[in-house]
Formats: sequence, C-alpha cells, structure tokens
Amino acid sequence: MKKNRLEVKDVKYTYQDGQKANTVLKGVNAEFDGGNLYVIIGESGSGKTTLISLISALDILQEGDILFNDKSLKNIGNSNFRLNYVNIVFQSYNLINYMTAKENVDVAIDFSGIKKDKNYAYEVLERVGIDASKADRPVLKLSGGEQQRVAIARCIASDEPILVADEPTGNLDEETEEKIIEIFKSIAKEGKIVIIVSHSKNVSKHADVIYHMKKGLIEKK
Repeated sequence: MKKNRLEVKDVKYTYQDGQKANTVLKGVNAEFDGGNLYVIIGESGSGKTTLISLISALDILQEGDILFNDKSLKNIGNSNFRLNYVNIVFQSYNLINYMTAKENVDVAIDFSGIKKDKNYAYEVLERVGIDASKADRPVLKLSGGEQQRVAIARCIASDEPILVADEPTGNLDEETEEKIIEIFKSIAKEGKIVIIVSHSKNVSKHADVIYHMKKGLIEKK
C-alpha cells in the first residue's frame, strides 16, 4: 500500500504589521511521510504556528505549494482539506464543555459522515485511556490530561490521514505527557502523518524526524 505523503514546497508567508511587511516564512521545504512521528521545534516567532496553520488549511497559501499525495492543496480546497484530510489537536483542547467525553467524540464522528457502531466512541476513548465511566462524565469533570485524551480521541475517531498537534502536552505533567506521546506514536504506526509542534525535549526524543525552525526557515535535525 502506498504511503501517504505531505510535501511543503517553497512556502513563503508575509503579513502586514501596520506599514511594515513581516515575512514569517522565507521559503520552507519539508516532507512528511505516513508512519512517522514528526516534531517541529523552534523559538517563539520562528514561524512554527504559521506553518502548521497552512499545513492544516486554517490559513490560505500566499506563495509556494503544499501537496498531499501529489495533489495541490490549492486544487483540493481548504474547506475540503480540513474536512477530509486533516485533524488538529489544540493545546487548549477545544472541547464542547457542556457535553460528555463520549458526546464530544460522537459529534466528530457525525460531522465526518462516517457510519459507525453506537459503541465506537467508547472504543476510541478506551484506546486513549478513558474508560466508560469517565466517557459519560461532562468533560469539565475530567483532569487536564484526560481532557487532552478526549481531544485526541475526537481527532482519531474520524480517521483523517493527517494529524497535527500544537503543543499538545504543554499543560500536562511529565508522566501524563509520556502517555500522550505514546498515543501519538501508536497513531503514526498505523500509517498516519503525525506532526507535533512542541517546546518539550521529552516530546522531541520520541520523534522519528525533528524539524527545526529558525527565522522563517526549516531544517531537518
């Protein structure tokens, strides 16, 4: 079976800061293959957030291109790409607070249009360490680490080939961080493209490939 591949080709990005043009990405080239866990590191202001916003189709390309399996994001379309190709795990979780953990996952399944057994949400939550009793609790009754697991479960339930995580362990203690990274590694082993932005050295040590961003440029470490 052919591996999924995401290619970033000579991507440049500039935004206006008053009268001044600020170039955030200066010609970024990178490749991401299914089956690998990628970690992007770099100081604040190096362009990491802008890059993953473009990879996730949350922002529109200005110059250069992003290809998924040789198809340009420009042709796929940002809305179609977000719906069918990529899922995002945010540091802030972005869960629906008045719902239970299971209901949060059910919403993602319904939104994706995938037909699944009614117990599928429980199965996905169990995989990330949330048992049935916790799955039926409102997410605000769960710990930070448990809420992050729900956010990951919500993403993997709809089965897109690309998973992007922005500082997914930034609010977690070291032990919980380790468990979350193991989940991401297992997702990558299924053939998905998993890309994590992180300042954590512990996260980086688990990466198959590390990309370092500095002043709008990227290099493989």
